[in-house]
Amino acid sequence: MNPMTALLAPLDRDLLIKRLKQSGETPARAPRGDHDLNPGTRTTKPLTPAAVLVPLIDHARQPTVLLTRRTEHLANHPGQVSFPGGHSEPGDGSLEETAIRETQEETGIERHHIDVVGRLDDYETRTGFRVTPVVAMITPPFDLKPDAHEVDEIFEVPLAFLLDPANHQRHAREFEGRKRHFFAMPYKEHFIWGATAGMLINLYEALKP
Repeated sequence: MNPMTALLAPLDRDLLIKRLKQSGETPARAPRGDHDLNPGTRTTKPLTPAAVLVPLIDHARQPTVLLTRRTEHLANHPGQVSFPGGHSEPGDGSLEETAIRETQEETGIERHHIDVVGRLDDYETRTGFRVTPVVAMITPPFDLKPDAHEVDEIFEVPLAFLLDPANHQRHAREFEGRKRHFFAMPYKEHFIWGATAGMLINLYEALKP
């Protein structure tokens, strides 16, 4: 079996956790970010610590990834597809706790469904955040109670779709008079792009055999 066939074969909970732990044992690398596809744009300003949860839903047939679509009135990334998460607060104690707390607040998923299994590389955004993606297995069934202020929609995408390089696209748009390049993974009516797509590329690399 070639590596690509192995990657797209069904991934059960144990194999997902094994590959994520193996990836976490590799030497730490420089933070990823919007600058990866746009050399020379990495900010030198202080960044606000933040964390998101990368929720892998442990369905019996095939795992999925849970994502949210943000409301249009938010100051940062309005209307975009994102992972649940936000900036770190003094009482959190760890970035894992930040990711879990924010997930509870935004989606209503209770913490006893959430089993943290690792981290991906930090991701720096042009909006001034250094985001730590915390990967967790989510055990269904669970109730969803989206925060109407922050979340317009919660949906799931098959993990196999996100791990297929055929679905990894690169796009470019004009921003502040300059062409900016970014990753995208369109799925049905959802346009997954930017930091979220960049973190999913990181997940793909972490799960490769």
